[in-house]
Amino acid sequence: MTDQLTIALAQINPTVGSLDHNAALIRAARAEAATAGADLVVYPELSICGYPPEDLVLKPFFLDKVEDAVRALAAETADGGPALLVGAPWRVDGHRYNAALLLDGGAIAAVRLKHDLPNYGPFDEKRVFTAGPLPGPVNFRGVRLGVLICEDMWKPDVAETLAETGAELLVVPNGSPFEIDKADRRLELAVSRVVETGLPLIYLNQVGGQDELVFDGASFVLNRDRSLVAQLPAFASRVAITRWVRGADGWTGASDEKVAPPDALGALYGAMVLGLRDYVGKNRFPGVILGMSGGIDSAISAAVAVDALGADRVHCVMMPSPYTSQDSLDDAAECAGLLGCRIDTISIRPAMDAFAEMLASSFADTKPDITEENLQSRSRGLTLMALSNKFGSMVLSTGNKSEMSVGYATLYGDMCGGYNVLKDVYKTTVYKLSHWRNQNHPEGVMGPAGRVIPERIITKAPTAELKPDQKDQDTLPEYPVLDDILECLVERDLSLHDIVARGHDAETVNRVWRMLDRAEYKRRQAPPGVKITSRSFGRDRRYPITSGLLSLVRGA
Repeated sequence: MTDQLTIALAQINPTVGSLDHNAALIRAARAEAATAGADLVVYPELSICGYPPEDLVLKPFFLDKVEDAVRALAAETADGGPALLVGAPWRVDGHRYNAALLLDGGAIAAVRLKHDLPNYGPFDEKRVFTAGPLPGPVNFRGVRLGVLICEDMWKPDVAETLAETGAELLVVPNGSPFEIDKADRRLELAVSRVVETGLPLIYLNQVGGQDELVFDGASFVLNRDRSLVAQLPAFASRVAITRWVRGADGWTGASDEKVAPPDALGALYGAMVLGLRDYVGKNRFPGVILGMSGGIDSAISAAVAVDALGADRVHCVMMPSPYTSQDSLDDAAECAGLLGCRIDTISIRPAMDAFAEMLASSFADTKPDITEENLQSRSRGLTLMALSNKFGSMVLSTGNKSEMSVGYATLYGDMCGGYNVLKDVYKTTVYKLSHWRNQNHPEGVMGPAGRVIPERIITKAPTAELKPDQKDQDTLPEYPVLDDILECLVERDLSLHDIVARGHDAETVNRVWRMLDRAEYKRRQAPPGVKITSRSFGRDRRYPITSGLLSLVRGA
């Protein structure tokens, strides 16, 4: 029986389905941990294949390759170096499980199966995995480790079972995606498990972007008295060493790894940067191209892009119409200059004239309306897609959650693109982020320090500039009002009566709700984007396009 143990936390950034790449990350972390004398290296949930693998795990050939990769890593532990606790989809008696595997002494020394499979929000593990039984501890070199896989920590039953069956230290491999305020919720749950069991706890989370999801890392370790042993950085890969000593009352850990977490806006901005960086990088795009309007949405999107990829991989295009103001032209140019990225100007007037001529006979005896406005937006979308096709850069869409909620966006126009960092960000938060970025230079970003968004872009009234003197608030409620109503409808599922009770005008609430419902068909055709809130469009909020809900409300 050992009285000392050195455990390394490998907060790595795997790529879903890239088994060779992920195995290389695992080996590199093991080598780094070995130099520090680690006995065990802990990796995130499903670290071999990346998380979430979704329907990849339904393919037998994929599971064959996963098992080959695990057995190869297991064989390497015969060298006397650190053991590995890795995550992998694993087959047992014809069933598929989300598993944690202890690799030690050249073999698979133990297998533990995830018991509590999440089936809400972005998760649908019950569709692809079988739930494992309540687990017992794993015997590792004389120490009984209680392994809880991600969701197993969110309820008390698994930790309670492990404590009752002799676990001495709780280890929690995770694939827990970022949401606003979720870090506090994780810590609260971990503290609850420590209090209930009297055991220290290691919480090890994945880092990296995977489509809409961003995993923020921010792993931590708690002693049995709830004191913080280690805090790993958010949005960055890291191998951290924790050293444990057995005393009369159990194990006590120590570590020099304590990185202060970012503030709320810093965390949100970090998620956007990492989400875009990994989406572009893991899908092998050379860079991004976006329409730079001189407005705040395109400005903050460009800032995120430069911070994620570097100025040389961001191409901005100003596409003026006859309604574009000189201020917008100047602001777009200044913003691109502050960011250090390329900006070109391509007038859409020839396209507008061409469409007017082409549609003249069909539009005869009609008055100009939103149709002509949308043709401008679609001309811009067509221009960006042509540049993307020609040069390979992905189009970055710039619409925010407020606009997408109520359909204040044009299909095949400003909605076109491959990815959108603002998809789950309300307009009022866009303003806060713009102020924040001008005052902060986050660690690890590739953009310049100091002001990157001109003050006039932040202070001027938002407008699409599709007709003379147009303002967003000609069509929409003021954004603070709109966003509060939308948050009540989307994130909180409050009734119309309850929203009115918060002080909102009843007709405004009903109008926003109707716009939200009618825009569902548009949102289905929007590009993916970074999940920020607890109820993002797509993975979290799934409403039918064809629905009689509006008539039910009117009937009530």
